[in-house]
Formats: sequence, structure tokens, C-alpha cells
Amino acid sequence: LDVSLSPNPALTFRTIGGILDFYLFMGPTPENVVQQYTEAIGRPHMPAYWSLGFQLSRWGYGSLDVLKETVDRMEHYDIPYDVQHFDIDYMERRLDFTYDKVNFAGLPEFMKDLKKKGKHNVVILDPFITKDEEPGTYRPYELGQEMGVWVNNSDGLTPAVGQAWPPGDSVFPDYTNPRTVEWWTQLCLEFKDVLDYDGIWIDMNEPSNFMRGQYPGCADNEINNPPYTPSISDRSLAQKTLCPDSKTYLGDHYNTHSLFGWSQTEPTFNVVQQATGKRAFVLSRSTFVGSGKHGGHWLGDNFSQWKDLRRSVVGILEFNLFGIPYIGADICGFNYNTTYELCLRWMQLGSFYPFSRNHNAEGNTEQDPAVFGDEFAKISRATLRIRYSLLPYLYTLFYESHVHGGTVVRSLMHEFTSDQETHGIDTAFLWGPAFMIAPVLEEATRSVTVYFPEAQWFDYYTVLPSAWKKNYATVSAPLSKIPLYIRGGYILPQQAPATTTTESRLNPFGLIIALDEQGQASGSLFWDDGDSIDTIEKENYFLAKYTFSKVSGNI
Repeated sequence: LDVSLSPNPALTFRTIGGILDFYLFMGPTPENVVQQYTEAIGRPHMPAYWSLGFQLSRWGYGSLDVLKETVDRMEHYDIPYDVQHFDIDYMERRLDFTYDKVNFAGLPEFMKDLKKKGKHNVVILDPFITKDEEPGTYRPYELGQEMGVWVNNSDGLTPAVGQAWPPGDSVFPDYTNPRTVEWWTQLCLEFKDVLDYDGIWIDMNEPSNFMRGQYPGCADNEINNPPYTPSISDRSLAQKTLCPDSKTYLGDHYNTHSLFGWSQTEPTFNVVQQATGKRAFVLSRSTFVGSGKHGGHWLGDNFSQWKDLRRSVVGILEFNLFGIPYIGADICGFNYNTTYELCLRWMQLGSFYPFSRNHNAEGNTEQDPAVFGDEFAKISRATLRIRYSLLPYLYTLFYESHVHGGTVVRSLMHEFTSDQETHGIDTAFLWGPAFMIAPVLEEATRSVTVYFPEAQWFDYYTVLPSAWKKNYATVSAPLSKIPLYIRGGYILPQQAPATTTTESRLNPFGLIIALDEQGQASGSLFWDDGDSIDTIEKENYFLAKYTFSKVSGNI
């Protein structure tokens, strides 16, 4: 599908075929539109509290020793950090449901040790299985073959064979098939006994294939080469994926391609809950309408470039409109080597992504916040401690999103729709209605131009009221600081921060009461045990509504 926007304003849809159904959500406010949309497609899931903590990852630790060094220096600098991700290098030769017993010898024990320290583990699994291991040595393939779970060629009988990370050639599970769900569930449950994971990260699930279609290539027919092809990779529907005339349980891959990641997300969500007995964490690269009900998303393989830092703000705003509020970009960039200043500014911005994870690609220099020395670590720690202190507010926003279906992160336009000036602003954003983040997005910059819509605003650091309303102001932003503002009229719950949410959840609470011009403010706090399943549906939670009036002086 091509969708072009023109200044009329008008939208032009060009499609390879199929039926277009249009649903209109009338609002009237932007928040109402998102609420109505998620009522139709499914409300966002309620994330576990720990998944709102800072997360660390890289493809290319290469060994458990290197990972241990990374964890040790994070602890040395006391940088808040809740979750460790394990990318494909933990696997034996990139085979799903294995781990490398040479380079990652002792991994099961290490993961258990992290859990004892109050941290959580997320493992990656890919949606392709090698068919070329020695017979009798690789159960995931043999069980799948026996159960008939693969995407098939156009004949509907023989499995589609392509190439991906594992050695040899690979086949592709068809998650639209109930038998595949059984197969996947069984393997994920068994794997929990090998590696004590808390969440699963599902990658490459477009599905990704390192060829143009499977062997021996795609037939020349109208499904594989439709009369119109949008401006996609090589103008080929099969580029780096499977031929459109491949057969899935629900029909031709032509019709189900965009549903591959979506169809993998719900079974993964269900099996994580089954395996852990706790709220699921699922992170998916491929998403579709309704994916937010069972998973979160990151913005894919970005680059360590200033333009990608800036674009990430647009990305997190968009995915909140899509009903996938658990969203973030790879902090400091995935591809290329980062720089000190870029990574520091990205750590500051990324401290306020709903999903906050520093992730890096194989072959690049290390970029965890503890690797750059004392000053960098100190600034990262300070910024993350602000995030952690405001997690009760962020968690409450996720509760509201789960129940009412709105956004967690939103644009200024979202809250101040009648102010035309806000409509083009994509460099600052809000947590809920009340907390503005105005990051530095350009190199060698020590100030930011911030637009303050019509409201009373308070500087987060000084608590002083801003002199600006419905106006731009240039504010100071030294390397050590990301500008943050609280909107008058709101009460934000907070809690003393710690190095993990396991610890911070035990700390004293507080309230930030920011008055509007009438001397009033209101807010709320949602609280539960943080990781039990369906606490809201079972009414096993605490919900407080706060109001303050200067006239009465009472809360």
C-alpha cells in the first residue's frame, strides 16, 4: 500500500489489490480518537512494572565474560537498570532454543543470579528453524516437521525453504496455524527450564529471509508480480521475504504477510504468562493493527546518527496513535559507532521513552552508559533516577491506556489542539497530559527552543513557574541536562528511585502538586503488585484520585 499526503489536505491510497474498509473515529479530541480506535482493535496490554525500568542489550557481547564486565560496571556506577536482553549471540550457532555452552558457559546460573539481584531477563527467538542439522540432533525442526507447522510453497504441500541466521537452509513457522501455536508453546515452555527468562523478544518476523523469495525463486504470476507494486525494496514483494504465492493456514502469503509478526505475538504472550506465571513481556519487530494488545515494539534497526535520534520522537508519538504505547528506539543507535555526545543526549531522551533500552549491533564499540567514564555515568544515572522517581506516574498512564485505550506519550497538539502552533511540533512530547520532555536533538547544542502552550508550566529542576505562555523560549540545556516541565493543574505521583524497580517499589511515595492559575490541581495513582496477571480485571489494585485547591488548602 502507498499512502500519499497532499496539501489539499488529501490522502491518496494506491494498493496492489484487495478490499479497503474505512472506519471513521469521530473524536472529537485526538485522545478520544485513539480511545475509539483501540476499542475497535483491542486495548493495549498492561505491562509489568519492571519492564518500565531501564534495559540493556547488545548483539555482540560474544561471551558471558564480556557481559559480566558490562553488568559489573553498571553496578559500579549505580546506574538504574532492570532488564538484561540476550541477542542471538547467546545461542549455539544461532539456533533457536539453544545456548552456546562454550562462550556462554554458565549462562543459566548467571541469569538466576541477575534475578536474585532483582533484575529480569529477556531472550530473543527468531521465526526460522534450520532444516539441515544432523537427523536426531535438533528437536525444534523435527517436532515441527512431524506436526506440519511450516509455511508451504505454492503447492501447499512442501515447506518453503530460505536462508536466515542459522547454518544451512531454514523453514518458517506459520503462526496462523493452530498446530504451530501448539509447537511454539511446547518449545517455549521447555526452554524456560533451560534459561530462566522473564520475557521473549521476537525478531525478524516480517518474516525475514536473506533471499528474494524461497528456493528456487518465485514463479512469474500475478500474485508474485501484481500489476502495481508500491515503492518497496527492489520493487519486489518477495525481496528479503517469502514469495507471495506461498501458502499459510489462512491463505496466500500475499494476504497474510503483514500478519506474520501479529500472529506470532499473541501465542508468545500467552506462553510467557504460562511459563512465568506472571505478566508477559513480548517485544516484536513486526506489528500490525491490534499488536499492542499482546506486545510492545521497538523502532527497528536505527543508526547512531543525530537524524535518527530526532526521528525517534516521531516514532514514539506514532506508535501511541497505533495503540502500541509500549514503544522505544535503540538508545545510542544500533548500526554504526556512536559518539560520546550523541550517546549522552540519546540516554537523556531515551530515559523518557516508554520502553527504554540501549541496544547495539555486532562489531560496534560498546555503548552502555557505564563505558564512557565517570561524567557520562553520573549524568545517565541522574537522568534515569528522574525516570525511576516518576514511574508511578508512568505506570498510572499505562493503567489508563489499558482500561480506556488512550495514549501514554502524546504530542503537544494532542493536548492543545486548538493552538495551531502545536500542530507542527515533533521535537518535544508529553507523558500523559502533564509532563513535557524537550530533548536536545542536535550536535554541539547547549540550548533548546521550547514552545510553551497556554498553561502554567513549572521547570522540573527549579520548580519555578515559567514566564512563557503560548510562546517560544530558548532554554539552557548543558550536556548534563534535558529540559523537563510540569504542567500546572496536575498532581504527579512519585517514589524515591533505586537501582532496580524491585527496590524502588519499596521506597516512600510523594506527590508533585503543580497548581494552575486558579490554584487547583488533580491527578491519580494506580498501584498493584506490578507483575501479577489480570490484577485490574480481578480488582486487586489500589486507585487513588487526588485533588488540591489552594482555597481550602486541602488534598
